[in-house]
Amino acid sequence: MRAVELNFDHIPIIDHHAHPFLRRAATDDPLRFQRWFTESTDPVIQQQHVPHLLVFRTAVRWLAEFLGCEPTVAAILAARAQIEEREYTARLFEDVNIGMVLCDYGYGSADAYDHAAMQTVLPCPVHPVLRLERLAEELIIAEPNFDSMVDAFNTTLAEARDRGVVSLKSIVAYRTGLQIETPDRDAAAADFAALKAIAAQHGRVRLARKALCDYLLHFALAEAARQELPFQFHTGFGDSDADLRYANPLHMRAVIEAYPNTQLVLLHAGWPFFRELTHLAAIYPNVWMDLSLAVPFATVGIPAMLRDILGMAPFSKVLFATDAFTMPEIYWVAARWGRWGLTQALGDLVAQGLLTEAEAYQAIKDILGDNARRLYQV
Repeated sequence: MRAVELNFDHIPIIDHHAHPFLRRAATDDPLRFQRWFTESTDPVIQQQHVPHLLVFRTAVRWLAEFLGCEPTVAAILAARAQIEEREYTARLFEDVNIGMVLCDYGYGSADAYDHAAMQTVLPCPVHPVLRLERLAEELIIAEPNFDSMVDAFNTTLAEARDRGVVSLKSIVAYRTGLQIETPDRDAAAADFAALKAIAAQHGRVRLARKALCDYLLHFALAEAARQELPFQFHTGFGDSDADLRYANPLHMRAVIEAYPNTQLVLLHAGWPFFRELTHLAAIYPNVWMDLSLAVPFATVGIPAMLRDILGMAPFSKVLFATDAFTMPEIYWVAARWGRWGLTQALGDLVAQGLLTEAEAYQAIKDILGDNARRLYQV
């Protein structure tokens, strides 16, 4: 089979699912830097085993080439320190042609940039995504009773698009699983009371009670349809907080069918359930398939995964993103792996005579940006 050389570098990426940077001081030594190349939260994995991950080794080599330094984390950090943050970020983003970011600020810490800071440091437009579990946790602490919490939750949702929000987002897969049940007000109110007591004792709370999670999500799903806001759901792998048994996107079938006018963006290719998610995207008009996190962490398996996805899912339903977080290098590494994987997969299809080069060009244009532009109205 004759290899086909395709180059899509000039097509900009709309990174429709990403997270804010941390302040540089949070990533300025080798251990703090390398910990972000794994989904594991275990310090043994982060310190001892990350250096043996392919995604980390390629990142170190690529960054060293980019910065003109030795291929060590210490050398990379020293070279980075010599470049002002906005300039450095601009170089990275321009190198991989990221033209827009949709940012979920619900993930992070006190060191994470807020939306105003991200607008300052990024060389491209950035739009906010509203994470619902974080909102609900804040309201459980702030509101005196269940009814006022629900009212405040719904009021915030009703104002979302007017406040510039371009998508809602749920991590219920991490909390109670993707099999979202019929709303039960009494059970949700009991969950609120239990969480309110925890909040009163500790000053913080984690929403991981199924009845309340599911109850609030039904309000959000209906409101997303009303405002024509896409709704992102974490699916598939993540850190150890996610139980993969309950993160399979097939659990969402009842929600998909109950809310046909809510555009559901199922994130991370559902990995390792990417075939199941491909099936859903192929048969339901309101299901969209995201590639982030599986790209870059699947590394050399990315082209094979993409060939399976593109063999069944409409190209018009697939979206590229980085799911990057903490530092601009993660955006850059994910975008490089993604462009490489898409070039390999589509090049194979052209070489086999299954697509023309013009069709491959249109497919990559849709996947990297045009599908997101249409879906999120950005």
